[in-house]
Amino acid sequence: MSDSTTRFSDRVEDYVKYRPHYPEVILSYLRDLYAFAPGWVVADIGSGTGISTELFLRFGNKVFAVEPNREMRLKGEELLSGYPGFVSVDGTAEATELADSSVDLIVAGQAFHWFDPVRTRTEFVRIARPGAVVALIWNERLILSDFEREYEELILEYAGDYKTINHKNITDKQIGDFFHPQPFLLRSFENEQRFDFDGLKGRLLSSSYIPKDGARYAAMLDTLKELFDRHAKGGQVRVGYETKVYTGTIFNRVV
Repeated sequence: MSDSTTRFSDRVEDYVKYRPHYPEVILSYLRDLYAFAPGWVVADIGSGTGISTELFLRFGNKVFAVEPNREMRLKGEELLSGYPGFVSVDGTAEATELADSSVDLIVAGQAFHWFDPVRTRTEFVRIARPGAVVALIWNERLILSDFEREYEELILEYAGDYKTINHKNITDKQIGDFFHPQPFLLRSFENEQRFDFDGLKGRLLSSSYIPKDGARYAAMLDTLKELFDRHAKGGQVRVGYETKVYTGTIFNRVV
């Protein structure tokens, strides 16, 4: 598979249409916990097509959307250029191209597991204003219902490096090491998507570890259709998520 900065290049349209968004309650959570406000400058690192970026643009923030993948960054520009606070940046978590002490909130939505944590922390400290907040966010797909368990089994059967790059491999200890010596908080919110078959197919193909052609592609789609037909109610299936939000402040470590 291609590296983390290019592997989604051929998934852009499916990513835009079928990836889950983030619950708006995240905004009120940040407001209540940190006095987050529309005047804060936000850096969305690994912004992709702008799913997390738009959440903060709608709130009224100026958002630097930092994305190294050209195809995803251009799609984000196409979708979000109408927001006055939107600024697209060709950069990475380790080299954002942002100015020193320039942002109040650093966000990574569905992205932190792609970063080099040591170099990223150094860069976040550099661009953060005093007291800046970091929010690491993931939509974690649930494996609770019969459909969700069988869908997971399908992915395990047909995916290339799913086990290796799955964001669930990031542990709370690794999160703690990133924020150390400051503590971090974890808050979870319910989230879901409901799909007809075409939507479920698009959701599957939006993942970089899923084949889009080749000998196993047709077999995978046949298995998906059979799975959908067995579990659909009213022409739809439900995919549940736990949206995890890790937050804290970062400062230079005490040596």
